[in-house]
Amino acid sequence: MSARTTVTLEDELLKLLKLKAIETSSTVSALINEILYDVFQEDSQDLLAFKERENEATVSFESFLEELKADGRL
Repeated sequence: MSARTTVTLEDELLKLLKLKAIETSSTVSALINEILYDVFQEDSQDLLAFKERENEATVSFESFLEELKADGRL
């Protein structure tokens, strides 16, 4: 299912989208859909990673720096 909507883009972004659409034999709408899907997919993966690690112990920034220095990575 799809719905029609109006989106206001900066002129330069619209030019780039149109060029990309021509290069890829796609449409501006298809490109925007793909970009948005990728962004939401990435957000979903980030949220899942946070959820998986929510019970891990918290490490202070200072402790983290000390550990990096002790390992010779900083």
